[in-house]
Amino acid sequence: MKIREVTANRKKYIDLLLLADEQEEMIDRYLEKGTMYILDDNGVKAECVVTDESGGVLEIKNIATDPDHQRKGYGKMLIDFLIERYSGQYTVLQVGTGDSPLTIPFYEKCGFTRSHIVKDFFIDHYDHPIYECGVQLVDMVYLQRKL
Repeated sequence: MKIREVTANRKKYIDLLLLADEQEEMIDRYLEKGTMYILDDNGVKAECVVTDESGGVLEIKNIATDPDHQRKGYGKMLIDFLIERYSGQYTVLQVGTGDSPLTIPFYEKCGFTRSHIVKDFFIDHYDHPIYECGVQLVDMVYLQRKL
């Protein structure tokens, strides 16, 4: 298994990116300004994109695992990699996500705690309703953990 930075042709991984953020226009807002990593374990299994949000905050903008390889620890491996890679450079690792029973527990298991909410984020920023587990996502929930 190897985690490596992707510096060119990031759109090559658009199928994975769209798993975590289903509107390509939104991905375009952070893809080039962020740092992208892929996890390769006999093929690309997962990816993440992080951005410097200033003030010591590093934000996970996108993290996704190929559906055929979910629940095998790849997402957690990427989080652990980010913690090790950026400890000492940033004070906080944060992520914004929908209030979903699929994602919130994952981040909490990785040591994140709820920080704040941005009301109506998914309504205001997406051109179509976003659903997860049959529930429409409305608010963005931010979670943080210390680095």
